[in-house]
Parts: sequence; C-alpha cells; structure tokens
Amino acid sequence: MGWGNKRLNEAAAVCAAQFPAIGLGWWIKGQLGDDYAYGGAYGAFAVFALACLLAVAPLVLPVFGLAHALLQVLPAEALAHRVAGRLRGPVWAWHLLLASLLGVIWAVIALLLWDWPFTTTAPLFAVLGVFPVLGLGWLRRRTRGFWGIWLPALFASVGLFLLVFVGGVLATVTGILEEYEPPKLSAAQLAGEWHGSDGAVLRLRPGGEAELTALPAETEPADSETDPPFAVCDGTATWQPDAKGGNDPYTDGPEGRPGVVVRPTAGCGRQTYWRIGGTAAAPELFVPFGDPDAPDVRILKRVR
Repeated sequence: MGWGNKRLNEAAAVCAAQFPAIGLGWWIKGQLGDDYAYGGAYGAFAVFALACLLAVAPLVLPVFGLAHALLQVLPAEALAHRVAGRLRGPVWAWHLLLASLLGVIWAVIALLLWDWPFTTTAPLFAVLGVFPVLGLGWLRRRTRGFWGIWLPALFASVGLFLLVFVGGVLATVTGILEEYEPPKLSAAQLAGEWHGSDGAVLRLRPGGEAELTALPAETEPADSETDPPFAVCDGTATWQPDAKGGNDPYTDGPEGRPGVVVRPTAGCGRQTYWRIGGTAAAPELFVPFGDPDAPDVRILKRVR
C-alpha cells in the first residue's frame, strides 16, 4: 500500500492531535511526584516550560506527528492490509492491533538503546497508536483537502487537552490523585548499597558504619560561582537515620524531611543530610547542593 501526500497529511494530523493532551498528562504526573527540593522554583519553571511548549506547538506538532506516523501508524496500516487479506477480518481491527504491537516493539528498542523503563514505555507507546487509527478511519470517510484534515485534528486536540485538564482537576479535588509523600524507611531498610548515575556509591552497613566511593558531601560555602558546591569523597563514614528530619538543613521548622545523616571520617567534606525520596518499591536518597533556588541535585538509587 502506497503512502500518498494525502495519506501522509492525514496520518500526521491525527498523530499530532494527541500530543498536547499527552504532554499535559505527563506534566500533571510530574507535579504529583517528588520535586527534589526545588519547591516553588521547580513549579514555576514547569509552568513556564509548559507555556513555551504551547506557544511553539503549531510549529513542532506537525513534525512530531509526521515522525510518529512514519514510525508506527503507517507501517502498521500497511501490515494490516496484508494480514487482513490473508487471515480476513476488518482492516481497522488489524491496524489497531498491529499499531499497538509496533509500539511495544519500539519500547523494547528504547529499553535496549537508552534503558528506558519498559513497564512505563510499552503501555504508553501502545496507546499512542489507538487514537490515530480511529482518527484515520473518521478522516477517510468525511473530509477532503488540507483544512478539512487539520481543522478536525485541531478541534480534537483541544478537546483531548481539555478532557485531560478537567480530569486532572477532578481527580485532585476528589483525592484520587494525592500529593506526593516520601516513603518511610527503617534503619534496616536503609542499610545496603546506593548508587548514583555519576559513579557515586554509598554503602550503609548495619550498626552505623558506611563506605563512600566518589560520594558528594557538603563543604564550606564556595568562594566563587565556578567552585563546585560539594566535595567528592572516598573512604569511611558513620551514618544514622533521621525519621523526623531534625538534621534537615533545608527546612525552617523543627522537623524536616526524613533522611540519613552521613558523617565522613576521613576529613573529606562535612556532615551531609541525604533526604529520602522515590517510592517504597524504588527508594532514593538525594541532596540539593548549592543555591536553593537552582540546586545541583544528586540522587542515589537503591541497588541492594
């Protein structure tokens, strides 16, 4: 099956229509997650970034839509016509199934090349093929010409965006979506090995001893803007859990965020408070070094 200009235009339009709603949903999900101590500055930046994306959307969405159509929707349609001719059944049903399967294949490729989480990307990439398939069926029967293709896609895009927005507001008001809270970890759950993406390793031993490998630690305030806001330490340390966050230097009250106090013993760096983040299933430790308004956040993830 050939892809003429009209078919490419249709596929690009229906693919582009869903991206604003997906972006809004992703943004809402991010707002309900851990802000890693960015606080209001993070929220303001996120709103600014969202506004910028909406402003340039008319320029970039057609490009994203065409790329998505060529990588998933149109190849699935070509396969659907062949499969339907041999195994029978409606072409649109085969198109829907094959577009979803092709999305899962792209999720596998993303896992192998960039280590993207398969359990998250596979359902997302599969769903990305559903709306375009349904939209192409509607366009095939009802529209002609450039504006006859892109105007319905525009209206559908606005409708999907509003639907996600209203759904997010209602879910927040009714308590279906709750504000993020860090997991509560005991000393036994904290003990183990934590790794950072930059090679940092923190081994918390039962009993309060720790081993450091290229681990960031608090230092005296930097003398200039070019000096790093932390020291990189190797050696040993002591540690203790702080369930009430009394050692949290980033809070104004008597209690802060639960975390771990790490005190290097080799003269490298000062006492550093690692906040607990992530989830109970995938806990994290992090420190926002430097300027509170634009911190350099270092994150450690539990390995074992």
